[in-house]
Amino acid sequence: MLRKILTRESVLQDCKIFRMLAAQNPLHGSFHTPGHKVSGWDITELSYSDNLSCPQGCIAEAERDITEILGSAKSFILTDGSTCGVLSILHAAKALGVRKIALCEVAHKSVFNGCRLLGITPLIYPQKKQGGIPCGYTFSELQQKFPSIFAEADGVFFTSPDYYGNVADLAAWRAYCDESGKLLLVDGAHGGHLHFDKELYAGAYADFWVDGVHKSLPALTQGAVVSAKTEVFAEKLRLALDVFRTTSPSYPIMASVEYAVKFPRNKSLEEQAAAFEKSCKRVYFGGDWTKLCAVFGEYSFAAARDAESAGIYPEFCDGNVVMFYLSPATTDADFQNLIAFLQEAFARYKITSNEEENGIHYVPAPHLFSESGETEWIELSQATGKICARMCGLFPPCTPLLYVGERIEKEKIELLNKADNRFGLRDGKIEVYKK
Repeated sequence: MLRKILTRESVLQDCKIFRMLAAQNPLHGSFHTPGHKVSGWDITELSYSDNLSCPQGCIAEAERDITEILGSAKSFILTDGSTCGVLSILHAAKALGVRKIALCEVAHKSVFNGCRLLGITPLIYPQKKQGGIPCGYTFSELQQKFPSIFAEADGVFFTSPDYYGNVADLAAWRAYCDESGKLLLVDGAHGGHLHFDKELYAGAYADFWVDGVHKSLPALTQGAVVSAKTEVFAEKLRLALDVFRTTSPSYPIMASVEYAVKFPRNKSLEEQAAAFEKSCKRVYFGGDWTKLCAVFGEYSFAAARDAESAGIYPEFCDGNVVMFYLSPATTDADFQNLIAFLQEAFARYKITSNEEENGIHYVPAPHLFSESGETEWIELSQATGKICARMCGLFPPCTPLLYVGERIEKEKIELLNKADNRFGLRDGKIEVYKK
């Protein structure tokens, strides 16, 4: 079994794509793409390198290993990021009869774009928050609060874990989908490392799922995997990949995906993270130890800047939480340095809360896809009260803050102004409907 691979050193010895690249002829003269013509591992499809579009050599072997590790009927390497995987599983679901799909309003923007592109109707329920922090629903909560959405949907789509570490109750949803004949799709872009723990891992339950291994495992950026539960589903997924996957995949990224999936578990770091969460009330992990959410409230952007000044670069700041992303490759020294910084920052930025802030809130999901009429680009300072014409938000986590058809609130404009990175804007302006 492939689970015998326990050390980082032994991982590389078993990586088929890496071994192929390492065995290149040192006198390799490049009269093929790419155009940089630098001798090295960034190559194209050659006689010895195999072909991701129709693998039969080292890539086929690597995908077989990944399939076994992840427990799928078939897993496919992606060099186009999890977005390619999300679009592909939606395409496959559409081919299997899904016309309406239930999902949370804070799904990644690729989900909304995929629905629009493929003609799938998203049935959207609002995000749940407690103490200003997005948190997960239980199965019974969703069934009780939004029964019509799930009754009407042909499939259900979850982000699990989400960007704050919340893990969906996938076992209950698997049973529900089996009983009701619906498909279960999971964007596990932030959960590639969870294949070590089958109770949390999307692949233990979903019909289709995505692992963004470059996010929480040591793969190069854009490295991901998309998988199907059955051979029939895998064939639909294969056809979808022919539509969305690049025909010029990066061999270094492919090699890194195989390496990342085979990378050993870091149980020691997981235990340290759990101990820190238990000892510090202002740290929140959800159900996933890699998403260290530090609550700074109104001081969050200042704390994020302080972290960067100390050489510690967080994943994102949402105006309340600063999220620090861990992985099995995070060193003990780096983690202890982060803890020391947070303890000092918490002492400096003391926040207060009240019962209303700590209560559970359900913000109604805005109406989507209500596109009509002329649009214009205006300054953010002029946008309050206007109707948004282009989905936009903070980047990352790249979930919509404002949706098409939503009336723009002052608080969201203020958050966009404070953020260092955003999507959907142009030269600092926002697109709105003229009327």
